[in-house]
Amino acid sequence: MSTSPEPRHVVLVHGAFVDGSGWRGVYDLLKRDGYHVSVVQNPTVSLEGDAAAVRRVLDALDGPAVLVGHSYGGAVISVAGTHAKVASLVYIAAFAPDKGESVNTLIADPPPGAVVPPILPPRDGFLLLDREKFAGAFAADLPAEQAAFLADSQVPWGVEALSGAVAEPAWRSKPSWYLVPTDDRMIPPPAQRAMAERAGSRVVEVAASHSVYVSQPTVVTALIKQAAGH
Repeated sequence: MSTSPEPRHVVLVHGAFVDGSGWRGVYDLLKRDGYHVSVVQNPTVSLEGDAAAVRRVLDALDGPAVLVGHSYGGAVISVAGTHAKVASLVYIAAFAPDKGESVNTLIADPPPGAVVPPILPPRDGFLLLDREKFAGAFAADLPAEQAAFLADSQVPWGVEALSGAVAEPAWRSKPSWYLVPTDDRMIPPPAQRAMAERAGSRVVEVAASHSVYVSQPTVVTALIKQAAGH
């Protein structure tokens, strides 16, 4: 990377149950600082379909990019991040699967006492979070009205996306950064730390919920700028 130009492109990838609009605060801060920002709208039907959506965005860029994923979006960037235009990866409260792993395998055996996300049984091949428990699990540090809106505007998450396995994890060949929100009740912070350590990521921790990308855009933006070399 020493001879490569510092990335001025940032590509933001959302996770399960939400869409790209949650990145607005991060988007605004990055744009203010002169970055070209793309927000991917993942279908969240299959892991490969979401990776293809990211690749289409990357294909259209005229230079290197920082690829950022929140939650399930971490699995997506682990697949799509092998793209030649990706200079670095940023995981925000995200899954970072290794070769052959899926989100499903990573959450299959929670340790005793670990918080279990309130995911309802699948219907027609898709998953949703329990609306009554959404705020506490996903968005505990957001205003109640905003958490309620997220709960009522959920994007169904395909079972195929949950079970999609990573073939060649991008973090094995690209530098990565990882933000651990210490009050996360969707992905246990110890699991996040373990994935970050395995990936060799530079880690920052902050007191925040799983929705840290919405509630603390300044912290998230600062980490992305680190990954961009600024």
